[in-house]
Amino acid sequence: MDSTPSSLEKYLSLFSCAFKLKVNIIRKMNKLIIDAVKDNIFFMIINNNNTYSATHENSKNNYEKLIVLLIDFLKNNNLEISDIGSIYINRGPGSFAGIRNSLSIIKAIHLVKKIDYYCFSFMDFKNEIDIKYEKIPHLCSKFNLKKNLIKPYYIS
Repeated sequence: MDSTPSSLEKYLSLFSCAFKLKVNIIRKMNKLIIDAVKDNIFFMIINNNNTYSATHENSKNNYEKLIVLLIDFLKNNNLEISDIGSIYINRGPGSFAGIRNSLSIIKAIHLVKKIDYYCFSFMDFKNEIDIKYEKIPHLCSKFNLKKNLIKPYYIS
């Protein structure tokens, strides 16, 4: 850049900053869905119209390494936790261990990274037909679900 005129250098610098900002905004649009209350642990990333998902056996061993499974899932999709803009987590009814572990992980991520999180139950979406994971962020907005971790549903 030594031979570049200063006006062009400023333009390139501004363009570079704007490009980085745009990339960060796009990366922050990623939505993460975690469901560890059923027979399988389920992860899904939603980015615009693209979705990426993974499942793992719902077992005690996998509960103990839930954060490792999550980080591996993100790495497989070229993402990091800081690339997530919001997290949606199933609060039950279902497995007590799955609910407890997934909620504690999300609370920790929120404390460290300040990522917004929303807890849902499929029971929250009354009168909805054919609920798919891809629709969860929209349904949480539609039903005005907030950070409602107080009342998880458990099945004994």
